[in-house]
Amino acid sequence: MKNIFKIIKLSKPLYKLVGFISLLIVINSALGVITPLFVKNIVDEIQNSVTTKTGDMNKLILYIAIAFGTGFLGVIMNVSSERLGDHFAGKLRQFLTEKFYHKVLTLPQSYFDSELSGKIVNQLNRGIGSIQNFMNTATNFIVPSLLQTIFTIVLLSIYSLPVAGFVFLLFPVYLFISYYSSKKWGEKEVLKNVIEDKNRGRIQEVISNIKLVKSFSGENLEYKTLSTNLSGINKIYAKQSTSFHLYDFFRNTSLEIILLAVNIIIFVTAFNGGITLGTMVLLIQLVVQARFPLFGMSFILGQIQQGETGSKEYLEILDLKSVEHFDQKDEKVERIKSPTIEFKNVGFKYDTSDKLVFDDISFKLTQNEKIALVGHSGAGKSTIINLILKFYQVTKGNILISGKDYTSLPHSFIRENIALVFQENELFSASIKENVAYGSISQNLTEEEKEKRVIECLKKANAYDFVMKFPKGIESEVGERGVRLSGGQKQRIQIARAIMKDAPILILDEATSSLDSKSEHEVQEALEELMKGRLTIIIAHRFSTIQNVDRIIVLEEGRIADMGTPNELATRKGLYSDLLKYQIEGDKKLLAKFELY
Repeated sequence: MKNIFKIIKLSKPLYKLVGFISLLIVINSALGVITPLFVKNIVDEIQNSVTTKTGDMNKLILYIAIAFGTGFLGVIMNVSSERLGDHFAGKLRQFLTEKFYHKVLTLPQSYFDSELSGKIVNQLNRGIGSIQNFMNTATNFIVPSLLQTIFTIVLLSIYSLPVAGFVFLLFPVYLFISYYSSKKWGEKEVLKNVIEDKNRGRIQEVISNIKLVKSFSGENLEYKTLSTNLSGINKIYAKQSTSFHLYDFFRNTSLEIILLAVNIIIFVTAFNGGITLGTMVLLIQLVVQARFPLFGMSFILGQIQQGETGSKEYLEILDLKSVEHFDQKDEKVERIKSPTIEFKNVGFKYDTSDKLVFDDISFKLTQNEKIALVGHSGAGKSTIINLILKFYQVTKGNILISGKDYTSLPHSFIRENIALVFQENELFSASIKENVAYGSISQNLTEEEKEKRVIECLKKANAYDFVMKFPKGIESEVGERGVRLSGGQKQRIQIARAIMKDAPILILDEATSSLDSKSEHEVQEALEELMKGRLTIIIAHRFSTIQNVDRIIVLEEGRIADMGTPNELATRKGLYSDLLKYQIEGDKKLLAKFELY
C-alpha cells in the first residue's frame, strides 16, 4: 500500500476539492440511512391502521413527504458530487501530467540514453490512468461505502444486535478474501506491465524507423515479436482470471451463508412478534444497503491494487533525482558578449561504465574563434559537445564559460548562449515557421515579429526560395522528423533555427556529413553566414568543411593527440595528416577511375 499513500500525499494540492466532495458524500450517505427510517414509520402507520385502527393519515403523509424529500435531496447531492468528481478527475489528470512532464524535462540525459521513448509515454499513460481511477474510486466508492457501512451497522445495532453482529462479520470475511484475490492479481499485473512497456516501446521504434523495417523486409519479424508478447500477456491474464473467479466463488458463498443467517433471525423475530413489520422492513432495507458496499468491495480493492501496481513506474520516475531546472516564467537569460570556453584537466566517464572516455583534457576556445574537433569514431568528440551543453557532468576537472565555472551555472544559462545544428535532422512534425521560431523561445516576440524574423533567417540560411515553392510557404508541415523535406532542406531549416536563436556560441555536429555535394555546398554557404561573429565548434569527418577554421583539436583514444591550424597539422606527421591523406587518396582513386585526374 506504500504507493497508495504516495498517491494520496502527491494529491495534496487538490485536498480542498476532495474535502468538499467528501462533505457532499457524507451528507448523501446520511440521507441514504434516513430514508429507510421513515419507510419504517410509514409501514408501522399502515399496520396500525389495518390492525388497531389507530393509524394517523397526517403522520403518514408527513412521513411520505420526508422520505421523498430526503430521497430527492440525495439525488441532488449525488449529482453534485459526481459533477465535482468529474471536475476533480480533469484537474487531477492535468496535475499528474504536468508533474510527470516537469520531472522528465529535468532528468539527466543519461536517463534517456537507457530508456525507450515509447516506454516512458506508456508509463505516463498507465500511471495517470491508474492514479485517476483510484482517486475517482476513492471519492465515488471508497468513502461512500465506508460511511454507508458505518451508518448502517450503527442503525442495525439500535434495532437488533444479533443482526448487526452478523452483518459486521460479513466485512472482515469478504474483505480478507477480496484483498488476497486483488494481491494475487496485482502480482501478475506487474509482469504484464513489463511486457506491455517493451511492446509499446518497440511499436514506437518500428513506426519511427518504418523505412528501415520495410527495406530489410522486417514486417513479419516485427509482427511475430508483437504477437508473441501479446500471447505472453494473455497467458498471464488467463492465470489472473482463473485465480480471481475461484476466490470470487468462495467470497460469494460466504456472503450467501451469512445473509441466510441474518434473514432467518429477522423473519423468525418478526414472526414471534419481537419486532414490528416496519422494523422488519427497515432491517431488510439496511441489510440490502450493506450488500452494496460488499459487492463493490472487489471492484474497490481491484482499483486499489491497480493503483498500487499501475502507478509503480510513474512514482519511481517522480522519485528520480532532477539534475536540471527550468524557468516556467520565461524570464530572459543573460547573453554572453565575449564567450570563451575552457576545459581544465577534465575527465569523464558514463554512469554505466568504469572506463574513462577521456582523462585530463585541457584546452581553451576564445571569442570568434572557429575550432574543429577531429578524430576516429569514439575518440570523444561528441562527448565534449555533450559536456559543453551540460548534458552530462564532468567526472573530474572543471569547465569554464567566460571564466565562470559550470558547476555554479544553471543549465538554462549555458544552453541559452549556445546554438546547435545537429547531424541528425532534429525537427518537429510542425510547420516550417514553428520549427524555425523554436530558436526564439526566450525572445518574447509578437506573432508579427516572429514571422518577420523567420523569413529573414530562412533567407540567410539559403532556405527561403525552396520554402516559398511549397503551397503553404512557411506554414507548410514538414512531417515527423522533417520527412517531407530533403536532407539539404532539413539542414537549412536547422541552420535558420540556429540563426533565429542568435546565440554567441555555435556548435555544428557533423552538419554536412549526410549530404550530397550540391546540398553540402548550399548548406556550407548558409553555415558561413551563421558562423559570422560567433565562437564556433565543429565536428566534421569531411576535412573539406574545416579548411577555413582557426584551429583543429585532434582527439585520439580519449586524449588530445595534436592541436594547430589546418596548414600546420597537414604538414606535421600525426593522426590528422594520416586521416587527411586517406581522404585525398580516396578522392584521387575515384577521379582516376573516371579518368578525371
